Amino acid sequence: MAEDKDPFVSGIEAHEEFLQHIERGEKVIKTLALMTIFVAAFLSASYVSQLVLLPFVLGVKTQTVDLVDPGLMATEVVVLALTLAWLYVGVRDYLFVRRLARQVKEIRSAEANVAKKYGLDS
Repeated sequence: MAEDKDPFVSGIEAHEEFLQHIERGEKVIKTLALMTIFVAAFLSASYVSQLVLLPFVLGVKTQTVDLVDPGLMATEVVVLALTLAWLYVGVRDYLFVRRLARQVKEIRSAEANVAKKYGLDS
């Protein structure tokens, strides 16, 4: 017959499974956050250059596209705002994953210290 597990033991096992899940997903989340940061920063720089650098600093206008057209500028401002929001999310996710990874390392270290203290090394 299967024995019922002590709730404390079940809690420890669930905690261990949760930590393993976090450790497995950490690299994927960090990679996606870095890609998001890179793409959003590139798009932000592109739109800032189109909104400010080309028409106002360099005085560049083309015959096919009027860079100071209010409709075009309004569209670029909206897209820039969305891109900056995307950049914010990427940075926030990256910082979250870094903090989470540091906490998992601290938990693993504390677990190792407890195991060493009570002679539970496997």
